[in-house]
Amino acid sequence: MSDVIQLLPDAVANQIAAGEVVQRPASAVKELIENAIDAGADKIRVLVKDGGKSLIQVIDNGCGMSVTDARLCFERHATSKIRKAEDLFAIRSMGFRGEALASIAAIAHVELKTRRVEDELGSRLEIAGSDVIKQEPEGLPAGTSIAIKNLFYNIPARRNFLKSNPVEMRHIVDEFQRLALAHPRIFFTLHSDDNELFHLPGESLKQRIVHIFGNSYNQRLVPVEEETTIINLKGFIGKPEYAKKTRGEQFFFVNSRFIKDPYLNHAVVKAYEDILPPDSFPLYVLFIEIDPAKIDINVHPTKTEIKYEDERAIYAIIQSAVKRSLGRYNITPTLDFNQETGFSQMISPKPLEEITPPTVTFNPEFNPFDNGRSGGGRQPSPIPQNWDTLYQITQKKEMPSQLGLHGEEEDLQAEPPQTGKKQPFQLHNRYIVSQIHSGFVLIDQQAAHERILFEQFCQQLENRQGASQQSLFPQTVTLNAADFQLISDLLPDIRALGFQIREFGRDTFVVEGIPADLTSGMSERQVLEQLLEDYKNNQAALKLPKREKLARSLARHAAIKPGTALSTDDMAELIDRLFACEMPNVSLSGKPVILTFTLQELSERFERY
Repeated sequence: MSDVIQLLPDAVANQIAAGEVVQRPASAVKELIENAIDAGADKIRVLVKDGGKSLIQVIDNGCGMSVTDARLCFERHATSKIRKAEDLFAIRSMGFRGEALASIAAIAHVELKTRRVEDELGSRLEIAGSDVIKQEPEGLPAGTSIAIKNLFYNIPARRNFLKSNPVEMRHIVDEFQRLALAHPRIFFTLHSDDNELFHLPGESLKQRIVHIFGNSYNQRLVPVEEETTIINLKGFIGKPEYAKKTRGEQFFFVNSRFIKDPYLNHAVVKAYEDILPPDSFPLYVLFIEIDPAKIDINVHPTKTEIKYEDERAIYAIIQSAVKRSLGRYNITPTLDFNQETGFSQMISPKPLEEITPPTVTFNPEFNPFDNGRSGGGRQPSPIPQNWDTLYQITQKKEMPSQLGLHGEEEDLQAEPPQTGKKQPFQLHNRYIVSQIHSGFVLIDQQAAHERILFEQFCQQLENRQGASQQSLFPQTVTLNAADFQLISDLLPDIRALGFQIREFGRDTFVVEGIPADLTSGMSERQVLEQLLEDYKNNQAALKLPKREKLARSLARHAAIKPGTALSTDDMAELIDRLFACEMPNVSLSGKPVILTFTLQELSERFERY
C-alpha cells in the first residue's frame, strides 16, 4: 500500500487558516487597521464597498515598508513584532502571529502600495490567491495603502454564507468602533459606498465616546480611575438610568487591545447591584494597563481572549473601583449624618414662656340623642333629599379603554350582567379569569396580548399592509452608525408594520407616523429606540428570520403590561382574539398562556370524592 500522508501546498494551507483569521469582511478590516496602528500611523482612512465584499481599503501614514518587506509580509508566519518565543511575554503591538496578510492574500485580490519616508520610490504589489502577479516601483506618498478586492472569490462556499451588505457593514462598524475607542489620539475616517460614516479627529477618550455614540452620551458618563501595583484602571462607566437591554456598549481593553471577558464583565455588573434596572446592561469603556508578562494573549487567532496570572485580584479591583466611582459622583444613594437636619426643624425657636399650650373647648349642653324638641342642644341635620341617588354611581358610563383593544376610544354604556352569560374578570390586574363549561381558564393578559400582536404583525409583514397613525409633529431620531445601518437594513419591514419613516442625513431618520396599535404613550423617538433595543436583544438570543424577530420585538413593546386594568369588553375581546390565533396556548417565550382548571380538579383539591 502506498503512502497516503502528504504535505499540503502553501496556498491550500493558507486558505484553511483563513477560516479562523478571516471569518468575514470585518475580520479583514480589523487586521488591516491593527497593522496600520502598529506602523505608527496617526491618520487612518478606511473605505468599504458592498459591505466589504467588493472592496476593503485601509490607507495610513505610518512608517511604510521596503521592497523586500512588501513581498515578505504576505508569507505565512512572517512578522516584524517578535523574534523568539519569549517575546510573547512582552507584546505591546496589536499583531504578532504573522498569519493575517497571508490568509487574506489566499482568498482575495490584494493590491499593496507602500513607501518609507527615507525612500524616493515606493513599491506596488498585486496578489491573487497567494500568487504574486506584479511587483514594480512607483512614486507613492509615505505610508501604506492596502486594498482587498473580491473577498472569498476562490471559496464560493464561504462567500455564499456571508450575510447581506447592511449586516456585514454593521460588523465592520463594530470592529472600527472598538479600534477607534482604543486609540482616541489617532485620526480615523470610515467611508461606506462613498458615504462618510465616521470622521473622528484625534481627541480625548471622552470626546471620542461622544463622537462615536452621540452627543447625548456626554451626560451619561462617569469617570473611573484606579492605580494599583497589579493593574492601572481608567475609563468611563454609564449612569444606571441609561442602561440598555443589550450588551452592545460594553468595552474592555487590556493594553489597548479589545477583549471579551465574561468574568470581568461580571465584576462591573456586580458593582451596579441594587441600582441597575432588571435585565439591563450598563455602558462602560474601561482600559486595563498590566505588565505583559502577567498575561497570555496567544490564546486565539482573533486575540480577543486573554489569560491572567491573578484574575481574582483584577476582579476585585474593577468591582471596587466602579463602585467607588458610582458613589463618588452621587450615583448611588447615600446618607450623610452630618447634614441631617430633619429633627432640628421640629424644635421651636420661641422661648418657653411664650409658648401657649393648646386648649380644648366643648359644649356641655350637647345631647346627641336630642330630637330637637327640647329647648337645649344643637339641632341635628335634616336627612338630605334624594339620598337614594347615591347608589346610582354603578350606572355611570365606563371610562374609555386606554389599551387600544377596540381600535378607537368611545364611551360605552355599561350593562348589568346577563343571567345566562358569565363575564370574565381580572385577578390582580395581571390575569383574566373566564368561566367555561367544565371549570374555568386563567389567562396571562400580557402573554396573550403579545401572541395576538405577534401574529398580527407577521401578517402585516406578509401583506405589507400595516395601519399607521400620523404624528402631529414629525420627530428626528439621530443614531450611531451601527444602529443607523441596522435601521436601514430593516427599513422596508419597519414601514410594512406601519411606521412612516425616512432617511434625513447620514445618521438621522424622520419619523412621521407609528403603528396604530402602539398606545404606550411614548414619543416616536422612544418607540423607535425601544424597538431597536428589543430587536438587538432578540438577535443575540434567538436564531430566527429577520421579520419574525422584528414582529416579536414590536409585539413585546406594544403589549399591555402587568398591572393594567381592563374593562369587561376589553377582556372579552382579548379572549376572542386570542382563541382566533394559530397558537393561542403558547407565549413568545414558549411558556403557557392559558391554564385550565376543571371542576374535577377543584373537587380533588377540596377533598370532595
